[in-house]
Amino acid sequence: QVQLVESGGGLAQPGGSLRLSCVASGSEFSIGVMGWYRQAPGKERELVAHITRGGSTKYSDSAKGRFTISRDNAKNTVYLQMTSLEFEDTAVYYCNALIPAGMYWGPGTQVTVSS
Repeated sequence: QVQLVESGGGLAQPGGSLRLSCVASGSEFSIGVMGWYRQAPGKERELVAHITRGGSTKYSDSAKGRFTISRDNAKNTVYLQMTSLEFEDTAVYYCNALIPAGMYWGPGTQVTVSS
């Protein structure tokens, strides 16, 4: 059974940084696109960034220039380096992976930006 587990969330000050990690396990297939989504209270889940197996990336407008997505295919791990954090970045961040068997989500990790 495919499982995704996020880590690295927590509390950060405005202007600070956090690095999220997500490890995928249990897949007998190669993992395709991996991504990060977030959901703030009262808002819909939105794409933050995603990355293909070959390293092509896409970012939301709010993430461009501040966040960097990367992955280690050998470790089935995707990362999200977040810098210049803003109050509006407060949300639960979810890891997502597209595998031939389906699309999978992690349970989420809370990121709170507060002074």
